[in-house]
Amino acid sequence: MPIEFEAKVLGVDPDEVAGRILSLGGRRVGDRLMRRYVYDIEAGDQSRWIRLRDTGTAVTLTVKEIAHDGIDGTTETEVVVGDFETTNELLGRVGFEPKSYQENRRTSFELAGAQLELDRWPLIPPYLEIEGRSRGHVLDVGHMLGVSEDDLTGENTTKVYARYGIDLSTIADLRFPV
Repeated sequence: MPIEFEAKVLGVDPDEVAGRILSLGGRRVGDRLMRRYVYDIEAGDQSRWIRLRDTGTAVTLTVKEIAHDGIDGTTETEVVVGDFETTNELLGRVGFEPKSYQENRRTSFELAGAQLELDRWPLIPPYLEIEGRSRGHVLDVGHMLGVSEDDLTGENTTKVYARYGIDLSTIADLRFPV
């Protein structure tokens, strides 16, 4: 299973971070609304789940497994699927009902071979996600941006919400106000 090498910098100012990325030679890739359904694989096991995600450019079905909260603590097995709602229906027919629907807004950048994502989620401050080819690569790009290793977290979204006193598992429909 492929290991994800990524870390988050919480509570960022999106305009400031975007400016810093661009001033270092980064490239803005695009903006999009992302939608996802999240399904439990086994009730009560928060270390493994299924994610069906529409990124605006592709729809993917993923099994995420967390070994620990470090930069290299998550494995991801992912496949591109054809249609968001049809795949949700198919999963329902084989017994998987979504435990939640979630939205976030994402602005994507590339810098020094890494993917950087400025994420905005309902109810919490924006954060930056740095994804690289290795743990060292993530740390190097963070350093370029003036971020120390101590300011990076490998925590998943559920744990990030918990930092702000929000139990994400109790929110079945997380979307931006209309």
